[in-house]
Amino acid sequence: MPEILIESEAAPGIVRLTLNRPEARNALDRALIEALAMAIAHHAARSSTRVLLIAGSGSVFCAGADLASMRALGTASYAENLADARRLADLLAALHDCPKPSIACVQGAAYGGGLGLVAACDVAIAAADARLRLPEVRLGLAPAVISPYVLEAIGPRQARRYALSGETIDADQARRIGLVHEVVAPAELGAATLALATEIASGGQAALAATKGLFADARRTEPATATAERTARVLAELRAGPEAQEGLAAAIERRRPAWIR
Repeated sequence: MPEILIESEAAPGIVRLTLNRPEARNALDRALIEALAMAIAHHAARSSTRVLLIAGSGSVFCAGADLASMRALGTASYAENLADARRLADLLAALHDCPKPSIACVQGAAYGGGLGLVAACDVAIAAADARLRLPEVRLGLAPAVISPYVLEAIGPRQARRYALSGETIDADQARRIGLVHEVVAPAELGAATLALATEIASGGQAALAATKGLFADARRTEPATATAERTARVLAELRAGPEAQEGLAAAIERRRPAWIR
């Protein structure tokens, strides 16, 4: 059975963590969330790791949450539902607050939770074919646990538009609104991210961690644990409701949800 997360050293001190569920468009299920969270925690404490690259195998970065898993959780107990929402919230907080700088290497789709990974990274570089979306409202959900990172990346005005519309954001528009920093040709994505990682890795390790901490402290109006808990509860409560169950079923069955006539 292939590994769902591949760790490789792109260069000394530069570690690439590659989501490896290409058959599922690298969708985030429990196993992948837990594997990525464990890897981030490992490298956060590893002195030889300087920079993390977050990537996806195949033609897609990450299509978001695994829809079948999301639908099943809607009929689980509230405690199970909330525990799953917390796992994703904790993963994003760990990535955002990791003392090691992170770069998202974005090709193809980055939807929902995949867009959350992009926003939680310190830097994002996208291939020209990248497409990003917040499709949650079309599934009867809300971009709950990813919302703090989306707000930080693009600000409330842009976040409201794209969270409410669910429309596709192409790579150039993503750069204009600050969701990604740079757009390159697809064939150049690997080289571009490695070049930037090499520049970042030339900084002092303690200085890089301190700099990240300064910016993180400046943005917080409530403890990170409170934000994670609040947003996890929103996701768990919505996911168990009839609207989300219909929206997820419609997406899986490739039909319109009942609320669209």
